[in-house]
Amino acid sequence: MAHPAQTTPPAESAAEEAPLDPDAVSRAYRQHRARRAAKKKRYREKRWAGVRFWLVLVLVVAVTVVLATRTLGEIERVFGL
Repeated sequence: MAHPAQTTPPAESAAEEAPLDPDAVSRAYRQHRARRAAKKKRYREKRWAGVRFWLVLVLVVAVTVVLATRTLGEIERVFGL
């Protein structure tokens, strides 16, 4: 047979209870501020990582094109093509 659920005694209202830790609110505020700052920093770093990637890629392609044209120029000069 089913047993009736145990009831807990009614808790005192939140206004009557004294906070257990007086610094809890300020600590939670600082923690949430730190989380927001970390999230903003991750977003900024991610964006700059994309910019750095494309800059390096353009630089590598430009250097490759310069080296290829110089090499072909030397090959034409040496072999008289």
